[in-house]
This record gives sequence, structure tokens and C-alpha cells, in this order.
Amino acid sequence: MMRIPTGKGSITLPALLAIWSISLVVNLPGLAVSPMLGNLDKIFPHVGDLEIQMLTVLPNLLIIPFVLFSGKLSESKNKVRIVVIGLAVYLGAGILYFFADSMPMLIAVSCLLGCGCGLVIPLAAGLIADTFAGKYRMQQLGIKSGISNMALVGATFVVGWLNHGNWHTPFLVYLIPAIPLALMIFVRNNNPEASQKMSAAPAATGSPQAQSKTDFAVPTPGEKVRDGFIVGRMAGIIGLYAFTTFAVSIISYYLPFLIQGDSLSSDITGSVTALFYLAVFLPGFCLPYLIKVMGQRTSLLAALSTAGGLFLMALARADWLLYFGAVFMGFGYGVFQPVIYDKATYTVTDGRKSTLALAIVLSVNYIAITLTPFIIDAARHLFHTTSNHFPFLFNGILTLIFAVLVVVKRHSFTFRMSDEYV
Repeated sequence: MMRIPTGKGSITLPALLAIWSISLVVNLPGLAVSPMLGNLDKIFPHVGDLEIQMLTVLPNLLIIPFVLFSGKLSESKNKVRIVVIGLAVYLGAGILYFFADSMPMLIAVSCLLGCGCGLVIPLAAGLIADTFAGKYRMQQLGIKSGISNMALVGATFVVGWLNHGNWHTPFLVYLIPAIPLALMIFVRNNNPEASQKMSAAPAATGSPQAQSKTDFAVPTPGEKVRDGFIVGRMAGIIGLYAFTTFAVSIISYYLPFLIQGDSLSSDITGSVTALFYLAVFLPGFCLPYLIKVMGQRTSLLAALSTAGGLFLMALARADWLLYFGAVFMGFGYGVFQPVIYDKATYTVTDGRKSTLALAIVLSVNYIAITLTPFIIDAARHLFHTTSNHFPFLFNGILTLIFAVLVVVKRHSFTFRMSDEYV
């Protein structure tokens, strides 16, 4: 049977496909609900504003503590078992949607979906971090990022198509967890204690759980360590992911208003958004080669690409500028994302905490997405503007300032590219 090199040995192709398949579901919560928001008054005639807000906000908020809970559980519990439980809850919620006939039921099922997804999210990256090392891990984290974003693009089109029928049909996308759930049989026991024991064995054993002794960081003199975390490194990675997510998240919130304000066709909204996620997807497959060519200039390239895309959006008065802007924004974010995931595993001095580190970083991503509209609205109020171009211009300027910081701190852990990536 074909085996895939991991940097620690090799794993079977079915095991790799099983690990990849987890990424299919991590970006889907809220997707099927979105198309029906404008028709809630027809579906549920007596629905109030508070219930609508709870339907959209509460499930996403619940993801955050369950991401952290999953990361904490992964220190002492079987990781594959956590994934299976999370996927089962996720799939169960997807089935229950078809029986929801009231707004309270819809809210309750959506909260259950958020809990299940929260358990799965950190382990989509955590199993990769445990299985692969060096450039192989970087490449696989890039592929993981690409799969999750392309799944979102594909599911968005499917939901739009299904939305023309019965209002329950878009919830079919929440049956996708059945795929990774069925494939989990190919992923062997990932018990952390077993991993520690197996790390002493030769890497050629082929176990996807064999944990390399180098899968944790050795702090340099002067670096502060607390509870197994290198504080400065973790703070840097959290700040990097929070800002880059905030910088690009405005495309989801403000693109429709930008297009409407410029009297452009609303039909291009989906195409521009799809191009953004496609551009996020592509760097994941070629990131080691990009880093080999660009070296320590990779972070600066990503920052300038993001800033350029934001400015193109801010200046756009034509469709093609929006398309190019989306590609540049997506490319910059697509470079940063897998690098951040990989660096998160080097913020701990105990390899068993690597998934918890990923969970903390991923929770920051969701917090940044949640806070983005509040930050932008506060900035609008501060500058006394209601311009639909302002969010993109404001974030473009902030990202240019961020690019200067990248140059100044280019030798820091946060922005430095490791030689093992190539």
C-alpha cells in the first residue's frame, strides 16, 4: 500500500485522507443559516430581533470555549476519540436540523452544532502536528488550510442552490461530517502517553502517532516559560493571527455594501468571495517552495500582498479591481495561516500541549472574526464616516503599518522563517 513520508516515518494513504477529511467541516457552522436570514419573517412570522441575533451569534460564541476545551482534553485523552465524539455531535446536529420547526429549536440545534465543531477544530490541525515534522508538517498544514477554505467555497455554492427549495434543504451540508467520521477507522490510536513511548522507537515504524522528540520548543535564555508555554512566542503568534484575521475578515462583512454602494452587480459578490478563498487555498500547496525562494522576506511579501488587496478594494470602482483585490488579500492570508499553525506547536516545551497551543490560537481567530464589525464601526464613528470604502482603506493603512513592524521584527520568532520549512 502506498505510504506517505511524514518526516518521522510514513503513514498509509487512507490514514492521510482521513486526517485531511476533518478539515472539510471546520468552516461550515453558520453557512446553511445565512441564506435564510432574510426570510425568517416568512418562515417564523413572530420571530423577534433578539432571536435572530441569538441564532447567528450564540453558536459562534460557543465554538470558542469548546475549541479550548478540546485542546485541554487532548493533553490527557485519546485525540482520535475526541474527534469521533465531536464529529458525531456535529452530524447529530445536522440531522436534527431537519426536525426543527421553531426558532428556539433552531437556536438549540445550532448551539449543539457549535459545540461539536468546537471539539473538532483544533484537532484538524493537531493530528497533522502530531503526525508530521519539518517541511512535511508545513506542507500538510497548508493543504489543511486549503481544504477547509475550498470546502467553504464549494458548500457556499451548494447552499445557494439548495436555498431555492424547502428551507430545510440547505442543512444537508451539515451531513458532511459523515465522511470524516467513516474514515476515522484508518487513523490509529493517538494516545499521548503511547506517543511518548513510541517516540523512542525508530521513525520508520510508520505510526502516525509517533511523536518526535523535537516536537516541542527549547526556550532560549531570557524567554519566559509558564505552564509549559513560552509566553513571548505565544503572545506573538496570537497577535499575528488576530491581526491578519481582522484585516481580511471585512471582506465577509462589508463587500456586499461596497458593491451596492458603487452600483455594481450584486451577482459578483459570490464570485469575489470565492476568489478570495481560492487565493487562501493556493499557497498551502506551494508554501515550502515559496519560502525557499523568498526566504526571510516571506512574511513581508504576505503583509504587502494583503495591504495591496485592501487598497485595491478601497479604490475599486470596477469589477476587475475587486477580483484582483480579493486575490491579493487571500494570497497574503493564505501564506500566514499555515505558518501560524506550525509556529504554534513551537510555543510549548511539552509536546503534549501542542494541540492546546493550536486551540488557543484558533480561538483567537474566532474572537477576531466576532470583534471585527465592532472595531470597524468604532473606527467609523471616530472618523465620522459612513463610507463603504472606509473599512478597506482603514485596514489597508493598518496593514501597511503592520508591514513596517514585520521589517523591524523580521528576526523574531513570530516572523522568522525556519530553515526546516524548505
